[in-house]
Amino acid sequence: MLKGFRDFVLRGNVMDLAVAVIIGAAFSDITKSLVGDVISPLIAAIVGKPDFSNFVLHVNGGVVKYGSFINACINFLILAAVIYFFLVLPTQKLLERIKGPEAATTKPCPQCLTDIPLAATRCKACGETV
Repeated sequence: MLKGFRDFVLRGNVMDLAVAVIIGAAFSDITKSLVGDVISPLIAAIVGKPDFSNFVLHVNGGVVKYGSFINACINFLILAAVIYFFLVLPTQKLLERIKGPEAATTKPCPQCLTDIPLAATRCKACGETV
């Protein structure tokens, strides 16, 4: 029973997931600091208030705290933008650089310039031997 558990835990994808969760938690702290210490003061300079949690709506004795929802939406949008521009986009650019251009799978027919597979010996459009 313990051997099966050990094999499960030491599988590659479980370890990768554990590392991803730990790095994600650390990255979350970084983005929270970016939002709280850099971006929220910039919003405060523009709008006048960095925190919208005081915005409430009183309806028949009930309180709708829509300001907290606005804060959550702003934090989500900022977090998504930070992840995209500082993590996803640079990773895509790096992978494109490493991968290089893809090999061609077609060639033009010398007679009619139709794209044909590289292994073709005759053009499907004009019948020319290539």
